[in-house]
Parts: sequence; C-alpha cells; structure tokens
Amino acid sequence: MSAAPPSRPSAALPGEAPHLPTATAVAAGPLHWRRLVEWMSEDGLIAAHEAARTIARCAQVKSAQHPLVRLASIGMTRVADGKPLDIETITQWLAGRASLHYLRIDPLKVDVGKVADMMSASYAERHKVLPVQVTPHELVVATAEPFITDWVSEVERQARRRVRLVVANPIDIAKYTAEFFALARSVKAALKSGGGASSASFEQLVELGKTSKQLDANDQGVVQVVDWLWQYAFDQRASDIHLEPRREQGVIRFRIDGVLHPVYQMPMGVHNAMTARIKLLGRLDVVEKRRPQDGRIKTRNPRGDEIEMRLSTLPTAFGEKMVMRIFDPGTTVKDLDGLGFSPHDAGRWEELVKKPHGIVLVTGPTGSGKTTTLYSTLRRLATEAVNVSTIEDPIEMIEPAFNQTQVQAHLDFDFSEGLRALMRQDPDIIMVGEIRDLQTAEMAVQAALTGHLVFSTLHTNDAPSAVSRLMELGVPSYLINATLLGVLAQRLVRTLCSACREPDPRASREALAELVAPWKLSGGYRPCKPVGCVECRMTGFRGRLGLYELLTVTEGFKGKVSKEPSIDALRRQAVGDGMRPLRLAGAMKVAQGLTTVEEILATTPSLT
Repeated sequence: MSAAPPSRPSAALPGEAPHLPTATAVAAGPLHWRRLVEWMSEDGLIAAHEAARTIARCAQVKSAQHPLVRLASIGMTRVADGKPLDIETITQWLAGRASLHYLRIDPLKVDVGKVADMMSASYAERHKVLPVQVTPHELVVATAEPFITDWVSEVERQARRRVRLVVANPIDIAKYTAEFFALARSVKAALKSGGGASSASFEQLVELGKTSKQLDANDQGVVQVVDWLWQYAFDQRASDIHLEPRREQGVIRFRIDGVLHPVYQMPMGVHNAMTARIKLLGRLDVVEKRRPQDGRIKTRNPRGDEIEMRLSTLPTAFGEKMVMRIFDPGTTVKDLDGLGFSPHDAGRWEELVKKPHGIVLVTGPTGSGKTTTLYSTLRRLATEAVNVSTIEDPIEMIEPAFNQTQVQAHLDFDFSEGLRALMRQDPDIIMVGEIRDLQTAEMAVQAALTGHLVFSTLHTNDAPSAVSRLMELGVPSYLINATLLGVLAQRLVRTLCSACREPDPRASREALAELVAPWKLSGGYRPCKPVGCVECRMTGFRGRLGLYELLTVTEGFKGKVSKEPSIDALRRQAVGDGMRPLRLAGAMKVAQGLTTVEEILATTPSLT
C-alpha cells in the first residue's frame, strides 16, 4: 500500500503547478458524472470543448457504472499534454479536489486479517469502502466517494479508532473488498472446522493432548485459502512462495524481483492444513514430517497459462516449512535479447551452442537464472531432427520437446548413472542438471568425446573458475582442452521501473568508468535513478534481467590450461579472447539506464 503525500486540490500531476480549490470543492453526497466534468473543466484538467463533448456523450446513455469508471472509459485528454485521462489519473485529481490523500492499494501491504475485523464485508460493500490499514489509534479507509461520510462516526465507535479517509480507484476497491473478505472468511472457516490445533514442533511437544482435532487438508476453507495463495502469487509476479511456521503463527512470504515480502499471517492450525493440502496435491507423503521432501505441481495462472511449481519441505523447530518455486513457461520462449544478452555475447553464444559436440557450462549461484538460460537455449535447439535428453534433480519444468529424466537418489540413480543410461538412448544433445562429482564429470567428458553436445551447470563465481573447479574434481587438463567449448557465468539484477525512473545527472561517466577500469564503455550513456511509484510499490525497481560473462575456449586459452592454470592467467586470456566480465556487463546496463551501480556492486564479483 502506498499513499501519495497530502495533495492540495489540483488538476495537475506531481511536479506541475497546482490549481487552487474552488468553492465547488465543498460538496456532499454521491459523485455525479456531470458535476465531475464541470469540476475538471473549472480546474483546467480538460478543455471546455472536451467537457461539452463528454457531457453530450454521457447524457445519451444511462449507466450503472461508478462515475469515475464511466468518465475514464470516454477517452478524455488532458489539456497539459494531450495524454488520455485514465482511471488512476482521474482518481488522483479527485483526491486533490477533496483535500485527501490519493492511494493506489498495494495488497502486499494490507494486513488482511486485521482490516477484515474492522467491519463486515456487507458493510464495506454497501458503503463502497475498504479498510486498508490498522494502527492502535487509527483506521485508514479507502473510498471512491469522498463526499459521503455519514458512516464514519459509526465505524469510529465500533473500531474505537479515528478514521482517516483516502481516495482510491473504485475498481480496486471492489476487487480487493471481494478478495480480502473472502480470504478472511476462508481462514476463519478453516480454523473453526479444526479448532486451531497444530502439529507438534520443537517447542510445543508439551502441548500435545490439549486437543486431538486436526484440520482436514480437504476442508473447503483450506482449499479456498490455498487456491487464493497461488492465484495471488501469480498476480503479484512472485518467483517463490514461503510458508514458514513460527512459534505462535504461520507466515506467508513472496519473493518478488529477488526480494522477500511478507504477505499474510495465520494461525498455526491453518498453516499446517495448508501445508498438508499442498503436499497432497504434490504427491508427497503427508504423514512424513521428519525429513525433507521434494515434489511438483502443475496449475494455471489467471490468464489460463500452465504454471509449474517445484515444492520443497523442511522440518524446522516450529513445524514444517514449505517453499514453492514458480516457473513461468513464458521465460523459456524469450530470445537472447529478452534474457539480457548484449549483441556481442548473443552472437558468440549462438555460435557456441551450434557446435556438433563438446561441453558447454553455465555457472552462477542459486537463483541466478541458469535454468532459464539452459531451457531457453535447448528449446531453440530441440527441432524434430534433434534428440534432446536431460537428467535433472529435480526436473525444473516439464518441456514436451525434451526427454527429461529425474534423478532418484534412493534408487542409487544419480547424475553419473543417468548420464551413462542416456548414452544408450541415441541422444544428440544432453543436459546434465549439475556436475557435482568426478564420476559425473567423467561421464560428461566421455559423452562429449563420443560426439554429443553436453550442457551442464556448476556453482562458481565467474566463468574462469569453472575450469579450476573441474580440475579440483579430478578432470585432467588435456580432457578439459579436448571437450570444453565455453563457460557462461551469469547473474540477475533488478531493473529500474520504466514508469518512474528518471535521468541521473549526478552519475558521471568517469565514476562509472572507474568501476570497470581499464575497459571503456561503448554506446550511449543514459544513467537513470530509481524514484518509486505505485507500479513498482515505491521501490523504484520492477523485473530483473541477466548479466552474462561468456568465456570461449580458444587455442590460446588451452595453452593456459595446460601450462598456467591459475585463475588470473585464465581470466586474462579469456578477456583477450573477447570475454566481457560480469561487472563490465553490468556497467553497460547502468549506462543504458536499465539498473543502478549499487545493484551491480551487490551482485557481481570484483574485477581484481
């Protein structure tokens, strides 16, 4: 939830000279579209001829729509810049007219449990209002009817708090009123059916015996809460969902653009029932809570697209923790530019993956986008004339164009065994989820030597370190030279919000060049800074893109591997062969106005 600063009644947006309020700003009763049009004309938001045209059009047809929604659909334009007046712009103007704060409701910042206790759903729907924040002394209520206040005193008596009104989009108020109160009802129904019982945790063993009634994973309230959780996560662009047991309650958190956000708190009985419900759908052992388990679920997002979710459970001191990683299938169809590749590296990568045989490695920490890069690349290579086979632990996303195999550790079917089996399946391209030991590395080398193109991952800080890692595992240098084609190291960085980023005149080319000395930045220089708006939840960032460091194995590099396999020597040779370090790739994104120096420093290794 993000509220704009107190704004004087104005037809202008922030940064423009506001108009003073007129006498007609003092009003009472429901909004009417004709009065709103007259006010917009008086305040100079729209021209007189635009006001006359709008009144003529609206007078012809009766509508039950809220006046703000109706006027937004007309397609009026602002006098100042000729831009269309959308629902948010008109709502922001109305807030100024009423001398109230304007609010774009951010559901991640609303404590649904608390606000739902402040008034009933029927009361909120009747008055078209929605509580959005509760403090010990104040209740913040969003409304799209700022001049109807006869209900305020009644709510203040019931809530025993002062009511502060804010103006919000009527569409959002209707949407979140339905969602918030439906969620609160489902949680209460689930809790009532189970009596709030929770399973034993490290500190609650002495509580056993107080109640034997447990929540049913198939209880309708639990089913509705789980359904809400997934749809909400998809709507908020979450990459991970965390269900975390605490001493007194369960906590839900979403990871969005690499940052965790608290979403909801619930009684432990509901938390445990939700975990059981998800384990049931993921075909996990619902009874087993003493050891970690992995599973997967396929469902659909609000647009109807299929979504893969990878499940992971872990026993903790207060109960069973669950993390659901969400894989959007749309990411695997992105081209190299969409993934963040520069033209320099995109061409070199395409040339590398078209080699008939050899090993291509992708490196980086967990969550750096390695799987997305590999799946996107393999999807383009998997034509009808090519057999692409994978051995993974676990299978991240189901891809119909691949033949995917899951590692089964309890059956002694590991990466090396899986790779040995794949060799007898007439593959053209093999993807090994990760090279973790010498046996897997040796099988990958053997596959490459026998004419297969092998893709795999390693956990290293940069591309040259992958060579050292293979040597540490025990792979001889002559086999590395004979099979390794290249190494791609990568990171994910947050990108500046395109809706609010601003040029940063204080960011000098010299300061940025010092960051990546002795390399010179090429291309335009348009650094920007984060500002914060409702679209990015006032963070200044929205979405992420990849940074890439591509090492290609040349004859000169092979000589260094054989004679001088130190990291510094390998890095110097790789740079001489055309590799651009991760920090340089990041600096180029800063120069393009896509991210910030702070993001690059936080996510990329030093050049020294």
